[in-house]
Amino acid sequence: MNVGHDSYIAYFSMEIGISHDIPTYAGGLGILAGDLLKSFADMNAPIIGVTLINAKGYFHQKINENGEQYEEPVEWDPSKFMVLMPNLVNVNVENREIHIRAWQLIIKGQGGHNIPIFFLDTNVEGNSDYDKTITSYLYGGDRQYRLLQEIVLGIGGTKMLDSLGYNNIKKYHMNEGHSALLTVELLKKTYKNKGETEEDHYDIQSVKDSCVFTTHTPIAAGHDAFDIQLFQRLLNGYVPKFALDRAVHDGMVNMTLLALNFSTYVNGVAKRHGEVTREMFPGYVINEITNGVHPQTWVSPPFKELYDKYNPEWVKDPFTLRYALSIPRDEILEAHMRAKKQLFEYISEKTGVILNPLRFTIGYARRFTEYKRPDLILQDLDRLKQVGEKVGDIQIIFSGKAHVHDYRGKELIKKIIDTAKQINQENCRIKIVFVLGYDMHVARKMVAGCDVWLNTPQRPLEASGTSGMKAALNGVPQASTLDGWWIEGCIENLTGWSLGPHPQDPEFKIDIDMVDEAKDLYNKLENIIIPTFYGNKDRWADIMRHCIAINASFFNSYRMAQQYMANAYSN
Repeated sequence: MNVGHDSYIAYFSMEIGISHDIPTYAGGLGILAGDLLKSFADMNAPIIGVTLINAKGYFHQKINENGEQYEEPVEWDPSKFMVLMPNLVNVNVENREIHIRAWQLIIKGQGGHNIPIFFLDTNVEGNSDYDKTITSYLYGGDRQYRLLQEIVLGIGGTKMLDSLGYNNIKKYHMNEGHSALLTVELLKKTYKNKGETEEDHYDIQSVKDSCVFTTHTPIAAGHDAFDIQLFQRLLNGYVPKFALDRAVHDGMVNMTLLALNFSTYVNGVAKRHGEVTREMFPGYVINEITNGVHPQTWVSPPFKELYDKYNPEWVKDPFTLRYALSIPRDEILEAHMRAKKQLFEYISEKTGVILNPLRFTIGYARRFTEYKRPDLILQDLDRLKQVGEKVGDIQIIFSGKAHVHDYRGKELIKKIIDTAKQINQENCRIKIVFVLGYDMHVARKMVAGCDVWLNTPQRPLEASGTSGMKAALNGVPQASTLDGWWIEGCIENLTGWSLGPHPQDPEFKIDIDMVDEAKDLYNKLENIIIPTFYGNKDRWADIMRHCIAINASFFNSYRMAQQYMANAYSN
């Protein structure tokens, strides 16, 4: 392979989302990785991506007649999008060799710069039937399956880059702890047979200097931990004892600890998340770089036309979106109406539900899991109906998948669907629809076509959240719990609305009642948001312009990429 730069940054992520046609992602983590790599390509940065092929995708979401989610595998052909490389590497697991190959996908930047992403694949002749499936299911299987995936990603991915000729890697960036075993492979490469202690055999500092670690969640499930017996059985002494000791907590091998202990630069993904992570892992220096989204990926066609007309430089320099304040109000509203009609046509085609583009519409689309509280707006249906009767019709669009094993998340989907059936049969001013199969394609339509984006996580469990950033890019304000990025992005009544007290409020309690936040949402819908939407279109257009000028111009992946280059990769 022709490796042309003096040095590279290798970006490792369990999932990378580039397009809905390439179903190698589950949600926010993978989309964030794809957006960042796209911006690096646009900025001519010397980056390489490493991930898993996820040959069966995440899953196709299906809903049965009782409103219950079930899953089907995704069938797709990597050869339509990628090139199979000739290289093969091996990892040793339980005294057997697992063979790994790689598919190369090229991200083409605006200026012609190409970034390769290597998708690791164990469906290789010579592997057992089981080993061939290690890279099949994203976040599937049991704990052994997950650990095998992380061995392939971290150890196998590092070996693959060596095999491909990338011997000049300056930094290895671990996007979450799934790839933390790459630190072990890097340690192995520094081994020298001299020194009094085991640690003396390795150049620990050089490994730390070459590693960057981004942690994405305060949720325990996001910090992979494996039973030490399982870990030892699969890796069979491959991990030096001193490295293993630094990763063990409560009898489990914690991948976040492994990454923390062998990285010089560590960051959370929003200012608030940085604070929370420092509380979770005291004694470590943890920075923060707030997430962003790739503008060209997430802007809707009507708004792309608008930006091209009034600010053609936005494509290369999204910071110039701050000039959106000068776009005529009527053209902002007209572009949004076009995006809204496109969304409603899609919903009509997929669900048979007819929505009125003149009616106020709320969008909620996330991974369905309990801490994200998708049902908060439905806490008091009578109160919600009263709001509709008093100030005008309300349409609510939900979408999202629950993880295969997240049974509470599946219950929440069923609750939304059952509530929609009930309320849509009543003679009231509320209409609810659930859109199946949330992916990048659906997300692009929803973030542009709703009037307000709703986000209601339990604090402080939202690390960042990026769907509201995508909405802002299309002039859509957000109403959200003050957590994650929204603490930085919310200017009340100008870029959107907060739910519940500010964390810096003396009265703030971390365990604020969900019912109280729902009351705050109903009150703001009744007294501020919906009356402005129906009664003051100039004011509403000003809010939309400020969403773009303030939030879209800053919370984008170009700014994020520049911060990684300046703060994480420069040393």
